[in-house]
Amino acid sequence: MKGSDDQLNRLYRAIGDTTRRRIIDELALRDRQSLFEIYARVLSEHGINHSRQAFSRHLSVLEEVGIIEVEWEGNTKLHSLNKTPLTDSLSGWIEKFKEQK
Repeated sequence: MKGSDDQLNRLYRAIGDTTRRRIIDELALRDRQSLFEIYARVLSEHGINHSRQAFSRHLSVLEEVGIIEVEWEGNTKLHSLNKTPLTDSLSGWIEKFKEQK
């Protein structure tokens, strides 16, 4: 994800949504969660109520920018957090300003 402005723009758009940030928060607590597990936790812990179809689209956006990695276990799609796009791209961009003090 490190690199182009387009990649950084896509990453910021992905994390610019409250629901997607809550998904990231939940996956930071525990990896390898199914859609239903993440959906239930975000609903109960954060009160964000979307249809499962809409929620699935949020997961897809995060997957497209590489924040979520997917693994299949039988018929179940398990989601895990990939911190690399967040730490590399965002901290790399923010570091420029720390150096300018």
